[in-house]
Amino acid sequence: MNRLQQWLRAACRPPVQVSVGAEPAPAGSRRPGSRRRRAAGHAALVLATALLAALNGTHVYAAAGVARDPASTEQVLVAVAVVLPLLLVPSRPMLAWRLGWLALLLSPLLSAGWWGGWPWAAPQLLVLLVAFCVAGMRQPRPVLWWMFGLSVLPWGWWLVRDIPNLNGPASATLVFTAVTIAVSSVGSRLRAQSALATQTVRTDTERARRAVLEERARIARELHDVVAHHLSLIAVQAETAPFRLGELPEPTRAEFAALSEVAREALTEMRRLLGVLRQDRSAELAPQPRLTEVPALVDSARRAGVAVDLSVSPGLDAVPAGVGVCAYRIVQESLSNASRHASGATVTVTVDQGMDTVLVRVANGPGAPVDRPSPPPAGPARPAGPAGQEAHGHGLTGMRERVALLGGSLAAGPTSAGGFEVSAVLPLREFG
Repeated sequence: MNRLQQWLRAACRPPVQVSVGAEPAPAGSRRPGSRRRRAAGHAALVLATALLAALNGTHVYAAAGVARDPASTEQVLVAVAVVLPLLLVPSRPMLAWRLGWLALLLSPLLSAGWWGGWPWAAPQLLVLLVAFCVAGMRQPRPVLWWMFGLSVLPWGWWLVRDIPNLNGPASATLVFTAVTIAVSSVGSRLRAQSALATQTVRTDTERARRAVLEERARIARELHDVVAHHLSLIAVQAETAPFRLGELPEPTRAEFAALSEVAREALTEMRRLLGVLRQDRSAELAPQPRLTEVPALVDSARRAGVAVDLSVSPGLDAVPAGVGVCAYRIVQESLSNASRHASGATVTVTVDQGMDTVLVRVANGPGAPVDRPSPPPAGPARPAGPAGQEAHGHGLTGMRERVALLGGSLAAGPTSAGGFEVSAVLPLREFG
């Protein structure tokens, strides 16, 4: 019973869509056009409609003898009206086809409009054919063939009568059949292209989302090492305080013991979290970089052929570890992007520590002409770091994630000289 109901629903769906269904979306991607081009298209449509209306109206005017019989003016108006659905084809093709089909049913009542022995004028059939093509390309194949059957149904009697001489209805039926086959093929291809374009957009969106999530997880793994180090120090100092500070009251000893227990519980929970976040086991063996290692990073880039001018303020060894890792990664990513996208350009690296912030600035001039665009992409970057070191981060995406995690600000963009500059301000107050 359920299978029969499903079959009935599937069988009823095409005629329902043909009769009262909503306008389907265009098959294929729509390219945005200029306002002038759209205006030209509308003007051409209005002109074509006016020409067809004038042609059909003139024919009925001459055939009906309106000059001798003013009552026949209504027939001229009807002859003009049957081509007006052409104006709806660009925006509402299904509605245009329905109106054209209704006009096809009513045209036999317009005796003066007969062309060559049958009641449908060539302009009227042309309008119906155009609406059929545009609407049919947006419909699935069953709906398209229902539209074909309804389009040729009104002249069925004339078709049977006209078989011996293959004029009029027979020729129109052959034309509609050929057009239907062509529209079916084109519509299927356009729908396939549209589905592929939609899937490509979804894939790119998902890839970007996963890149952000992976970058956040990697940042969390790096910060775990920093925070775990401080928690370990807290636990060790709390446990050894009673022995280092001599005789202490019992409440104080209990307070230190509770502090040590809480620190070790927090450290255990962080290690469990790290087990969830860590996917690349080889990353566990790599020590976290420090800001004082930036000169070594620059030397490595110079050995790779990148011209780098480095300016580093003293006292960077006192910068908190979290800020140091972030600043190091920004310099690393920026040097990598400059070497890949601005080959031959001089790169200026500035790391300046103020009272409450650390300023990291990496700027490069215009490089040698290459086939790729000069601004660095948001994709994975290979650092100009030590040999064998894998690429870290996801370009500007990774930089922004790191800076936002520290509550800082980052600006990146092309310079007036044709180069590219990355500038980050990292606060020290929350971490000092």
